[in-house]
Amino acid sequence: MIDTGNQAIRSSANGAGNLGASAPADDHPKFVKPFRTTASADSITFDARGRPRGHSPQAPVAETNQDTVRAEAPVARSDISQKQPERPAETLSAPGKSPRRRVLRMALFALLPLVLIAAAYWYVTGGQVVSADDAYVQAETVGISTDISGIVKEVDVRENQHVVPGQILYRLDPRQFQIALDNARANLAQTALTIASMKQDYTRMLKDAAAQQAQVALDRANYDRYAALVRANAIAQTTYDQARFTLETDEAKLESLRQQADVQLAKLAGNPDIPVTLHPEYLQAKAVVDEAQRQLDHTIIRAPFAGQVTNVPSIAPGKYLAASTTAFYLVNSDDVWVDATPKETELTYVRPGQPVTLTVDTYPDLEWRGVIASVSPAAAQQFSLLPAENTSGNWVKVVQRITMRVRIDTSDRSLPPLRAGMSVEVNVDTGHARGLPHFLGALFGGAKRGA
Repeated sequence: MIDTGNQAIRSSANGAGNLGASAPADDHPKFVKPFRTTASADSITFDARGRPRGHSPQAPVAETNQDTVRAEAPVARSDISQKQPERPAETLSAPGKSPRRRVLRMALFALLPLVLIAAAYWYVTGGQVVSADDAYVQAETVGISTDISGIVKEVDVRENQHVVPGQILYRLDPRQFQIALDNARANLAQTALTIASMKQDYTRMLKDAAAQQAQVALDRANYDRYAALVRANAIAQTTYDQARFTLETDEAKLESLRQQADVQLAKLAGNPDIPVTLHPEYLQAKAVVDEAQRQLDHTIIRAPFAGQVTNVPSIAPGKYLAASTTAFYLVNSDDVWVDATPKETELTYVRPGQPVTLTVDTYPDLEWRGVIASVSPAAAQQFSLLPAENTSGNWVKVVQRITMRVRIDTSDRSLPPLRAGMSVEVNVDTGHARGLPHFLGALFGGAKRGA
C-alpha cells in the first residue's frame, strides 16, 4: 500500500522532469527526501478511517505539487480498502475441529456414570482401615543414676554405644565407701565378741547365785541354832540378832544375783546357748556391713538392660554426682512399641488384637506389621493438670483423642531399627466396611418395614 503512494510520487517527479527538459542541466526537481519504509505493508495496521497506526498524519512526506499528491492519495486509500477484508481468512479452518470435540465430549459424558458407580462402590465397601498419623515410636527409656553421692572416677562407655545387661557404664570413687565397709566389719566382729562375753557372764552369774545359795543355807542353820540358844538364855541377844541380820542380807544378795542372771539371759534372747550369728545385735551389725557393702557396690553402675546410651558427655571424671542425679540415659532399642492417638470417632470398631500396618516417615518404602496391644481406658485430657470444665457457659465440644498402643513385630532382621520418637502412620484393619450412608440405610430399612 505504501508502494502505491511511492509510485505515484515517482511518476509525478518524472513528469516534472520531462516538463523541464529544455531548462538548463543545473535545474533539479523540488524534492526534500524520498519515502523510506522499514516495514512491509503486511505488518502495518490501520485504524477505522484507513490511516496507518503509529504514523503521525503531519509527518512531512515530500515536497511536490499539491495537485499530484491530491490526485494520487485516493488511489492509495482504495488499495488499502481492498486489502483489509483479507485478514479474517486465517480463521476459516477453525470449524474443522468441532467433530473431534464432540466425540471427546460424548466420551466424557459416557465415562461419568462409570466413575460415579466406581466411587460409590469404593465408598460402600471401603472404610475397613482406620488410619492415624498422630503416632510415634516409643521405647523403654531410663535415666541412669545411683542412690549414693560421690565423685565420678571413670566413664566406661561412649555416646550412642550399644550395651548389654550388666555392662559397666561408669564408676564413682570407692574410697569413702570402702572405709565405711571396713568400719562396719570391725563393729561386727566386736559385736560377736560382746555376745560371747555375755554368754560367759551369764554362766558366771549362775555360779555366783549357787555360791550365795550355799551361804544363805549356812546363815539359816546358824540362825536356827542361835534362836534355840537365845530362848534358853545360853547366848547373848546380840549374837542372835547378828545371825538374823546376816541371814536376811545373804538372802537379799542371792535374790539380786538371780535377777542379774535373768537380765543376762534376756540379753541372750532367752537362750544361753544361742549361736552368735543368730543374736539380734550380731544381725544388726551384719546389716550395717551389708549396707556398707551395697553402697560400695553401687559405686560401679551397670546397665539394667540392653540398649543404647545417650547424653554420655554430660558427665566426666571428677564431677560430683549427688544421689539420684541422672548421669545419662539408656534406651531399650530391642523392645519398642507405637502409641497412636486417633480421634474417638475413629475407634468405633477398633479392638485389641486387630492387625496393623505401620509406615515410618524415616523409611517411606518399608512396612512393619503389628497388632493392637491395648486401648487406653481414658482420654488424654482426663490426666491433664486442669481438666475441662464441661459445666461452664463457655464450653465448646472438642473431639477427644484416646491413646492406642501397637505392639510391633521386630523379628524381621532385614528391616532397619526403629528409634524412639520416630513419626509413624498406623493403619488398622478393623474388618468392618463402611456400608451405606445413614440416611440411605434408614430409607431402605423403612421401605422394607413398610413392605
